[in-house]
Amino acid sequence: MYGGNMGNMMKQVQKMQKEMLKMQEELQQRVLEATSGGGMVRAEVNGKKEVVSITIDPEAVDPDDVEMLQDLILAAVNEGLRMVDEMTAQEMKKLTGGLNLPPGLF
Repeated sequence: MYGGNMGNMMKQVQKMQKEMLKMQEELQQRVLEATSGGGMVRAEVNGKKEVVSITIDPEAVDPDDVEMLQDLILAAVNEGLRMVDEMTAQEMKKLTGGLNLPPGLF
């Protein structure tokens, strides 16, 4: 009675798995840019959550206030990582049609 529906559902799940893998590969290639300090520090983060570049405006370098520069770098990197999470969540939502699937399901 349910055999046909179950087989159809399994095909749909397999198709979704393939689409998710393709999407994950594409997302890993993307690079997002985040800034802090009004653009004085810029961090580029890829979809694998790897920092690929940090650019610091020379005006942000004050030998008497290294702590501020460290905070600006942390803020830019953390914002970049947050942006990757947000981008991934948005793309997953498009793929799953808004289904709230638990992470790691596919």
